[in-house]
Amino acid sequence: MAGRGNIASNNSALIAIIADEDTVTGFLMAGVGNVDLRKKTNYLLVDNKTTVKQIEDAFKEFTSRDDIAIVLISQYIANMIRFLVDSYNKPIPAILEIPSKDHPYDPASDSVLSRVKYLFSSDSSSDRR
Repeated sequence: MAGRGNIASNNSALIAIIADEDTVTGFLMAGVGNVDLRKKTNYLLVDNKTTVKQIEDAFKEFTSRDDIAIVLISQYIANMIRFLVDSYNKPIPAILEIPSKDHPYDPASDSVLSRVKYLFSSDSSSDRR
C-alpha cells in the first residue's frame, strides 16, 4: 500500500520510550529496553537535568530509526517539544503520548487524539451530504 512505512525485516521492531524515571524503569523491567552494538539505547530517561535539546534530539533519532515501530512519550514531555510531535506525520514509528505518575493524561493536548477526532468529524460531515 502506498504511504506505509517500512520496519526492519529482522522479525522484530523496538518500542522507544521518552519518559520520567519511573515510567522508563517500568518498561525496562518489562523487557522493552535495548542497547545495540554502538551503545545506542531505545530510551531517554528525562529528569530535571535533561535539556529540551536532548529531548528533541532523542525524538528525532527515534523517529528516524528503521528498527523502531512505536515511540512512547510522556505527555508532559511531549508538551515540551509539542512543535515536533505535532509536525510528525509518518505512520511508522507511531507516536503515543502516555500519562506519567505525577502528570495526569490530558486528552485535549494529545496530537494523535486530536487528529483522529478531526478525521472522524470530516468523515461524518461528508456522510451527511
